[in-house]
Amino acid sequence: MEKFFKLKQHGTTVSREIIAGATTFFAMAYIIFVNPAMLSQNGVLMPFNAVFLATIIAAVVGTLVMGLFANVPYAQAPGMGLNAFFVYTVCFGLGFKWQEALLMVFICGMINILITVTKLRKLIIKSIPASLQHAIGGGIGVFIAYIGVKSAGLLNFVADPKTYVPAVPTDLIDPATHGIIANSAIVPGLVEFNKPGVLLAMIGITLTFILLVLKVKGAIFISIIATTVIGIPMGVTIIPEAGTTTGIGEVFSDLGQTFGAAFGKDGLGSLFGDASRIPTVIMTIFAFSLSDTFDTIGTFIGTGRRSGIFDEADEKALQEGKGFKSKMDKALFADSIATSLGALFGTSNTTTYVESAAGIEAGGRTGLTSVVTALLFIVSIFLAPIVGIVPAQATAPALIAVGVLMLASFKDVVWTDLEDAIPAFFAAIFMAFCYSISYGIAGGFIFYCIIKSVRGKFKEISPVLWVAAGMFLLNFIVLAVIK
Repeated sequence: MEKFFKLKQHGTTVSREIIAGATTFFAMAYIIFVNPAMLSQNGVLMPFNAVFLATIIAAVVGTLVMGLFANVPYAQAPGMGLNAFFVYTVCFGLGFKWQEALLMVFICGMINILITVTKLRKLIIKSIPASLQHAIGGGIGVFIAYIGVKSAGLLNFVADPKTYVPAVPTDLIDPATHGIIANSAIVPGLVEFNKPGVLLAMIGITLTFILLVLKVKGAIFISIIATTVIGIPMGVTIIPEAGTTTGIGEVFSDLGQTFGAAFGKDGLGSLFGDASRIPTVIMTIFAFSLSDTFDTIGTFIGTGRRSGIFDEADEKALQEGKGFKSKMDKALFADSIATSLGALFGTSNTTTYVESAAGIEAGGRTGLTSVVTALLFIVSIFLAPIVGIVPAQATAPALIAVGVLMLASFKDVVWTDLEDAIPAFFAAIFMAFCYSISYGIAGGFIFYCIIKSVRGKFKEISPVLWVAAGMFLLNFIVLAVIK
């Protein structure tokens, strides 16, 4: 194990990697239940059990490749945001069948494999200026912390009357029981501290930071477990009753409904059958691919640079080496194949999870962390009720703590120089408030090009950056048109 993962070289130990892997798993385990709930909504109607299993399979394979091939502590699973785009835009908005949407995700994964093999992703990473890389790192910190604050239930949002609409067509689902889309009149606020869930979250946050300040080993993992236990008498941690869960045999049986469905008559057999839809199909695949690519690049840049997982030697190998010489090359490849594989089994885009930062902060430095996370995903197939008892209030403090620690990247941004400050601001703020890493990168790229152009510093803008900013603009135009 030492020889394979090079633990001493990376300054870590087996026990530390195991704790880190478990920390990452519990920080992202919610996806096991949230993703099938999202994709099985009325109007999409993918079988819940099948998506549940497909979600785990995609996470296991993608995370194992990340650990065993790239030897980095990142985990993968179907991405939030990308699954919402799958449901609300592609299926509800554009009227594609879920089988057709899966085929588009599969094609997206193949495109990402192609741009990884042909080094296009490498060129994108090399083209990002240092100031923006630091801004992306800090922005991901803000994003992670915001996810944590929301998951903890510390926020509520008030929308003015008549300023919101149903998130999906009302003829598909009951708008009274599903989401709405509100305009900028919505105002966030702090909840009242009079509910068990909110109080448990505050206990968890306090405990997490006390343990971190005292430099207790495994502080984040200990906090997750302790908060879960404390939540039992408070009625927040729910222990499932015997006989209330679905049998494993039934879950595997339902997988047959989604496995390979992308290539059946309702997928490949119909997606390209109507020539008038082909432009929309191409634009949708483009949107999938763009978001997936930059979500992953942003996560690697934001967490890898600060933790030293992708050090100077690795960055040099990325820029100068051929083939898959660097860990970054291998990690990008692992991310790409996971998307296509996930679509084959029956789930939306698989991506590298920003919650991996929780495990990295817990000390994870090698692929052993990822292997542990993958093994826990396998166990979750059989112990889903036990995994599911960990409440969001227990994992949210971990994300808030990681966000605080990642804000250190902002110190390397020259905030007194508007050329640095403006692109950095939009990269960080859009990342959190638009709930999307790729949108944050888009804001940073676009304003970087604008500011440098105004100052006449065209030579400082990489051609790749021009193209990437143009692609983001085109993507926003496409989304505006197709919606």
